[in-house]
Amino acid sequence: MTNKKTTRRASFKKMGMGIAALFGIGTVNAMDKNTKAKKEVVGDIVTDQDIPLFSGAVKHGNTLYIAGKGAHVEPFEIKAHTEIVLQELQKELERNGSSMEKVLKVNVYLADLHDYKGMNEVFRGRFGKNPPVRTTVATYGGVPGKSLVEMDCIAAVD
Repeated sequence: MTNKKTTRRASFKKMGMGIAALFGIGTVNAMDKNTKAKKEVVGDIVTDQDIPLFSGAVKHGNTLYIAGKGAHVEPFEIKAHTEIVLQELQKELERNGSSMEKVLKVNVYLADLHDYKGMNEVFRGRFGKNPPVRTTVATYGGVPGKSLVEMDCIAAVD
């Protein structure tokens, strides 16, 4: 009986580790132990009443995390807003030693899902011939501010 329990526990442990790896759980701890990497705020810190709210960009080891960028300007047209957002992401990436080609993951938030096709027309090809993985959602209630689209990303850094 003990042998079956041990085997079952080992199987569940392997499954749990596989699920954790799938969702990236434990990656930061492993990186800390192996590389002694530390979180480094490399973008502006957004404050609310002198209390830090979030960082614009953070490096951790060889990974760069960029907070959402929006286009809060006229004209209120999806292609124009997408172009502005992609330019802002590119500037932040390059300022921190990365590039559009090194982006691993992009999240796209649309104020209206009907803008999906127009956003894709501008987005296509902007990340080189091997585009990053992407999630696109339409937000309930719209994107904060007056932007029609907001994007954040995770990228590799040299």
